[in-house]
Amino acid sequence: MSDGIAWIGTHHHTPDDPSVRGMRGGISLTLAKGVEQDEFLINLGADLDELDARTLYTELRAPAVVPGQPSPSVNAVMYGTCGEWTYVLENWGMATWSMGYQGKVQSMVPCEGEEILCLTLNRFRPPALIIHAPGDGSAYRADFGTTTSQDSALDQALASAGAVYPSIPDASADEVVAYYEEHGERLPELVFTAVGAYTGVSIDQAAVTAGDLPGLLILQP
Repeated sequence: MSDGIAWIGTHHHTPDDPSVRGMRGGISLTLAKGVEQDEFLINLGADLDELDARTLYTELRAPAVVPGQPSPSVNAVMYGTCGEWTYVLENWGMATWSMGYQGKVQSMVPCEGEEILCLTLNRFRPPALIIHAPGDGSAYRADFGTTTSQDSALDQALASAGAVYPSIPDASADEVVAYYEEHGERLPELVFTAVGAYTGVSIDQAAVTAGDLPGLLILQP
């Protein structure tokens, strides 16, 4: 049976577990199509030698600290492919691509013909976000629980999965609050379910938890 990606949303609020060698809780996911895997990872800031080495996530080693110099701020990521999509997994609270794109890092600006779909936990700038670059050079944002307002196939998948929650003025403030209190815990799972349905991407939960996928240390943008 396919693992899909709904499991990532199920563990959205799962606390860190020191027994997990890879990732389980609090994962941000970036998907890219229309760009070759290594090119996309280089655009994110991957080191060429490290990329060539195809080091397993569990074998990554932080760069040595040089006395008298500040320690580099690096993010450990896991990556792979499913069908036409490259996927990048991170569990440090944000997604590198979302930070770089919003910070106008030129290598992370989406090009025409390049589709990028990012689900970032956004721990330091809540709420969690969906950022979708559909391939026309533009990108559209949505908080978890809303759509990108583009009436796209992604928006339709979000609605079909029940990942679009009532909002003002369509419902009263009390109704919105009550709905979130009752259903909000499942929202990340529903968002990832919708994105899985839209992309067809499936990621092996056991491999991610064990850290048995290739990994990289990427400088924070």
